[in-house]
Amino acid sequence: MRLGVLDVGSNTVHLLVVDAHRGAHPTPMHSEKTVLRLAEQITSANHLSKQGAQALVEAIENAKVSAAKLGCEELMAFATSAVREADNSAEVLRKVADETGVELSVLSGVDEARLTFLAVRRWFGWSAGQLLVLDIGGGSLEVAMGIDEEPELADSLPLGAGRITRTRFSHDPPTRSELVATSAWLEDQLAPLAKRVAKIGPPDRVVATSKTFRSLARLTGAAPSAEGPRVRRTLSQTALRQLIAFISRMEAADLAELEGVSASRAHQLAGGALVAQATMRALALEELEICPWALREGVILRRLDHSNGDGAAVRRGKTTGDSKRLDLGELDQAR
Repeated sequence: MRLGVLDVGSNTVHLLVVDAHRGAHPTPMHSEKTVLRLAEQITSANHLSKQGAQALVEAIENAKVSAAKLGCEELMAFATSAVREADNSAEVLRKVADETGVELSVLSGVDEARLTFLAVRRWFGWSAGQLLVLDIGGGSLEVAMGIDEEPELADSLPLGAGRITRTRFSHDPPTRSELVATSAWLEDQLAPLAKRVAKIGPPDRVVATSKTFRSLARLTGAAPSAEGPRVRRTLSQTALRQLIAFISRMEAADLAELEGVSASRAHQLAGGALVAQATMRALALEELEICPWALREGVILRRLDHSNGDGAAVRRGKTTGDSKRLDLGELDQAR
């Protein structure tokens, strides 16, 4: 079957189209992004602005048209932290549904961590043993750990690259005092998580996903995307420390010129790097490996697991006006 996954994140609206069926490897067929920076369109009243909501409607309508042209049997649309945390999210969801016909589900941060963990587990397999998975998004940091497909630990912290940039930095590039203060603050924020991870025990494999980690790895010498997804890519704490000393002195416009850094995310690269460094330090990680699969693939895999296996469309998660989070129990009951 051909499936479309529409991911409404803090920075972009990303449509991924794959060919897949239960038990098979999802094959990417098409990918397109629209840069909205929704997190930056949250007002002082914690509402997604009218302009932001309208831009979201237009982006979803365009993605819906693309998915139809590409022959998608199902469009699975979900949103993460930017929509999740807006106080008018229910209103925005109704507007999207009324004007596009697309029911946009909202994942909780914990479910983001669970689904990303599932994708990483499937990519590396059972031989990876005890997995520790990190994912830095625009609004939040997801962490999951476990030896099965369902993680023993799954958590989401409001430590995304964009959020850190907006709330901790007032200058471009950030000042030395901003960098030092933010690093110390992150250390305090991550201390409780470090204790929870330590109780589980040392991981056999540490893996990171997301554009932030991919960009950081590329800037420290990892293979470019042109070499394919199966090339091993890593990021070490030593290389990251050296990179931060370099990029923290550069303006966003100059960072956007670096290979592996997208213009839409360049402004938050330093913030994301500090989160990555603080997390690796807090969890005593010297090196981590980059996984090409993340949240979108996790959503696809979970839906395929609960399809009937004969190519029929997978049931779509629903969100109502009085419940703005997608309950994974709905997915687990789908057949």
